[in-house]
Amino acid sequence: MTKELFGKLNDGTETFLYTIENSKNMKAAITDYGAALVSLWVPDKNGTFQDVVLGYDDPISYEENSGCLGGTIGRNSNRIKDAKLTIEGIEYQLDANDNGNNLHSGLKYYHKRKWEVTAFLENKITLTYNSPHMDQGYPGNLIVDVTYEITENNGLSITYEGISDRTTIFNMTNHSYFNLSGHASGSILEQELWVDADMFTIADAESIPTGEFVPVKGTPMDFTRKKALSEEIESDYEPLKMAGGYDHNWILNTDELFGEAAQLEDKKTGIQMVVFTDCPGVQIYTGNYLVEGLKGKEGVVYGPRHGICLETQYYPDAMNHENFPQPILHAGEKRQSKTIYQFEVIK
Repeated sequence: MTKELFGKLNDGTETFLYTIENSKNMKAAITDYGAALVSLWVPDKNGTFQDVVLGYDDPISYEENSGCLGGTIGRNSNRIKDAKLTIEGIEYQLDANDNGNNLHSGLKYYHKRKWEVTAFLENKITLTYNSPHMDQGYPGNLIVDVTYEITENNGLSITYEGISDRTTIFNMTNHSYFNLSGHASGSILEQELWVDADMFTIADAESIPTGEFVPVKGTPMDFTRKKALSEEIESDYEPLKMAGGYDHNWILNTDELFGEAAQLEDKKTGIQMVVFTDCPGVQIYTGNYLVEGLKGKEGVVYGPRHGICLETQYYPDAMNHENFPQPILHAGEKRQSKTIYQFEVIK
C-alpha cells in the first residue's frame, strides 16, 4: 500500500492518492478528494495489467469533473423530480440543478468534497464524511463511510455505511466509467453486456421515471442475451433517442440478498467484469454526454461513449413513487450496501 501527494486544490488544500492491492498485483488508486476511484489495474488474457477506469491525473481536474468520473455519489444518486421530496410528512427543497430536477443530490456534490481516511490497510481503505443536518437540503446529521477493498479473487468491493440522527435518504453509488480494453482505448461500444433484468423504469425526456415498469423483451433494452453495446444503441426507439443512448435504470431480477446483476466482457483483452450487488436497480450509462476532447489520465483524450457506468442503486426518483423500493434511512438505524465488481479472464 502507498500514500502519496496527489496535488493541491484551487484553494491550496492538499489531497492524497492511496493505492491498495492484493497478492495477485491487482491494484486500485483512490483519492481522498471525492472518495474517487482514480485507477484500477486488472490482468488481461496476456497477463498484462490494464487500467480499466477513466480518470484524471490531478485533483483540480476532479474539482471540475462534470462527468463525475470515479466519484462517490450521495446522499442520493440519480434524479428527483422537481427537486422536492417528502420525508415523514415534511417537504424538503433540494437544488434544482438538472432541468428543474435534482441530480446526484445537487450542487454540493459528495464527489467534490475532501473526505477523511479513517482506515488504510494493504488491500482496503475506508473514507468517511460527516454530512450535517440540511446538507444538500436533506435532514439529519449523517455519518457516511465508503470502503474500497481488493479481494483475493480479483474483485473490487465497494461498501457504503450510513447512520443519521434523523430519518433521511441513503442511496449511494460509485460513478466510475469502465473500459475493459483500457482507459486509453476509446469507444466501449464493441464490449458485450448482460443484465439480469426483465424490466426497466421508463422515463420522460428529463430522465425522470413515469412510475411504469416496462418489459425489455422485444426492445433494445433487452440484455438478457449478452450482446455488444453497439448492436442496438442507435435504434429508432424513443427512450434511447431521448437519452442519447443508454442512460436508464434496469430493475434487477435477483431476490437474493446479494446477487449477480450484470456482466461486461471485452473480447480483445479477454477481461470480463461481473457485478454483484444488494441494490434493487442498476443505472447503465454509456457516457453519451462526456465532453468531446476531455483530457484524462496520461494525456489521454476521452469523448462520448469511451466508458460505461454500472451504477448500482435504488431507482431514480424513488421517493416520489410508492411502488418503488424506498431508500429511507431511519433515525439511529445503520444501513449498509455493497457492490462487487469481479474481474475474470475469458480466453
